[in-house]
Amino acid sequence: MYSKMIRYGVLLLLMGLLVNCKKQDAPEHLFRVSLWANEKHTWYQAFQYFAKILEERSEGKMRVEVYPSEQLAKEIEAIRLIQAGVIEMTVTGSLLNNWMEIAAFCEMPFLLRDSTEMMALIDGPVGQRIEQEMLEKTGLRPVGLFKRGPRQLTSNRPIRHPDDLDGLIIRVPNVPSFVTAWSAMGAKPTPMAFSEVFTALQQGTIAGQENPFALILSAGFAEVQQYVNLTEHVMSWSYVVIGETAFQRLSEEQKDIFLQAAKDMKDYEHQLFMESEKKVQAALMERGMEFVEVDKAAFSERCEEAIFNSLSPEMQEVYREFVALRDQKKN
Repeated sequence: MYSKMIRYGVLLLLMGLLVNCKKQDAPEHLFRVSLWANEKHTWYQAFQYFAKILEERSEGKMRVEVYPSEQLAKEIEAIRLIQAGVIEMTVTGSLLNNWMEIAAFCEMPFLLRDSTEMMALIDGPVGQRIEQEMLEKTGLRPVGLFKRGPRQLTSNRPIRHPDDLDGLIIRVPNVPSFVTAWSAMGAKPTPMAFSEVFTALQQGTIAGQENPFALILSAGFAEVQQYVNLTEHVMSWSYVVIGETAFQRLSEEQKDIFLQAAKDMKDYEHQLFMESEKKVQAALMERGMEFVEVDKAAFSERCEEAIFNSLSPEMQEVYREFVALRDQKKN
């Protein structure tokens, strides 16, 4: 009887030690990241790097778990989960247009013609307003951004002019300006979560989609699409965001460590992006995709008025001011 009591006491002691070890091993702060991009994408690779350096620099007090391919949620749902405090981080941009109209400028078709104009918008009044309203209206804090290549239209027939669209059903993200632009150009845009696009193309539910080269490659669209039509209709970027509530739980020292690690992640991703851009076009050609030159001016002219008219009077003024400054610098 006595020996049984001793064994029982030892067992309880061991269980207590295990529980204490688990508590000691658990981080003070866990950041769950929801991505729509898959493991091949530079965003996933960048977040893996972020997870490594953040845990090292915080001596295990901050830990990151990355969930690619919409495993946790689709992008718009991920934003809501962050707002509800269920997860902590994601990457987003123009989809925030569902909360704040100024976010439309993140991916407004044919507004920006190159990366120089893109950086002018990001660093100027429009970019500053996007970040401010993001924090105030959505509860998301931007801690970095990832540049993206120009968006291109893929299809199974060549599209050189808006007339060639002729009701082509294409997938677009759930962004109002995208629906407006492609409707005005003659297509039938269908908002759809990214995780559903490959199957929809395979089954013929949609006939085209639009994304940067890197995503066309990593998503395997070369298996179900023949042409890359070089529309370059959007020069865009996406923000790395954390819920403000989660960020404010950090100590001042931890905030500094977190923000520096986020900056280093942004630089790391940019390096990956630049290396990738040199290779992806060749890889798409090797997989049998044909590149088609298009009449970009015709596409732009076809949708410019519709995009402008879809904006509120306040955003129309923001649009006018930016275009005037953009064209002034060009001249």
